[in-house]
Amino acid sequence: MFTGLIESTAEIKNYKETSEGAVISLDSDFANMVKTGDSISVNGVCLTVVEIYGNTLSFEISKETLRIVKINYKKGVIVNLERAMGINSRFDGHIVSGHIDGIATIKKIENDGFSYKFSFESTNEVTKYIVKKGSVAINGIRLTVANTDGNTFNVEIIPHTINNTNLKFAKVGDIVNIETDIFARYIEKFLFLNKNNNEKDKITMEMLKDNGF
Repeated sequence: MFTGLIESTAEIKNYKETSEGAVISLDSDFANMVKTGDSISVNGVCLTVVEIYGNTLSFEISKETLRIVKINYKKGVIVNLERAMGINSRFDGHIVSGHIDGIATIKKIENDGFSYKFSFESTNEVTKYIVKKGSVAINGIRLTVANTDGNTFNVEIIPHTINNTNLKFAKVGDIVNIETDIFARYIEKFLFLNKNNNEKDKITMEMLKDNGF
């Protein structure tokens, strides 16, 4: 599990396609603090460290992951990095699983003199889980949704986040990884299951309202 608070960025040094997917390598400033088998969020995707050589970390990417994320992991691309949260770590961010729901395209970037307003467009399969004032992870960065309109949504990003993530290189037309709020998916699953059975103890919209949701 991750928090959506990016620790550092890194440039992909090597990308090699394999029969199983691909292998990427990058130099990390926390390479001496991880070991083979550790999980690292790379642009929001949970990947496993398969090799460490000095400051260089290598990861394997499955074909399924490459199919879903459709992100350019080629040499020279700057990615966001976050180590998995330890069981005794302070929880400063949000719950991020590292399992990508889909992608979005940057439609607009505006600077209001302080923060940056990003507008994204995605599919209904992604945006149906995104709500105003809810949270969304963009390239692994957990952000608060400022507004939604159909299949578009906006976030406002402070300079610190821009300067310490790969969003400082972002431009209109770029594609980003999206992870929605995991609780929204669980609620949808429970409602769907209860809609199709005859048990008395069901989770319904009325029950949720009665219990403060």
